[in-house]
Amino acid sequence: MMQLRAAADRGHANFGWLDTHHSFSFGHYYDPEWMGHSALRVINDDMVAAGGGFATHPHANMEILTCVLKGTIEHKDSLGHAEQIPAGDFQLMSAGSGIRHSEYNPSQSEPLQLLQIWIEPNEFGTAPGYQQKRIENQPGMTLVASPSGEAGSFSIRQQVRVWRLQLAEGETLEWALQGRHGYLHMISGSLTANGLAAQPGDGVLSRDEANWALIASTASEALLFDLP
Repeated sequence: MMQLRAAADRGHANFGWLDTHHSFSFGHYYDPEWMGHSALRVINDDMVAAGGGFATHPHANMEILTCVLKGTIEHKDSLGHAEQIPAGDFQLMSAGSGIRHSEYNPSQSEPLQLLQIWIEPNEFGTAPGYQQKRIENQPGMTLVASPSGEAGSFSIRQQVRVWRLQLAEGETLEWALQGRHGYLHMISGSLTANGLAAQPGDGVLSRDEANWALIASTASEALLFDLP
């Protein structure tokens, strides 16, 4: 089964320093029909104003993937990492038994846009960890995270594969899932996934649908999640 999650139907909150859209229930936004999809628990599309950010706070037993779309994020954590992550870079924080961190927009003039993605792990109470890398622009599917860290991807504590998708206008791609469930989150452009039209902010999900046909109406970028 395929289903569209329209961008306009997501949860939304604006705190002045943060303008955010939630694909799944998060914070004050609660929808029992949208609590996540398989192990994928959160996709938040965050726009952080210049100088704004998230003060130090804890996490445990969650794989937290950050995709920076515009600007730079400044990350500090209780493991001693102090990093700046520019647009095009990804970060994976394995919260494990517990970690505290802060995230800020260090720019005093430019906004920061990022995707915050939470994936439920299949191991609990493990040692926390941190990974960061740049995923170079290339056509087709680029592996971002996998259980074994194959092809230079992040090693993630779940039977999940995360891909970045880039398609030129008119380009087609066949995606064969290894897991039972799939999810696509549109970043830019427009495409169809098994006939469902997706625009920026939209999601497309599948349950027990192993083969996806992706056709780009315009140059498109998205994240793909192959889920258990």
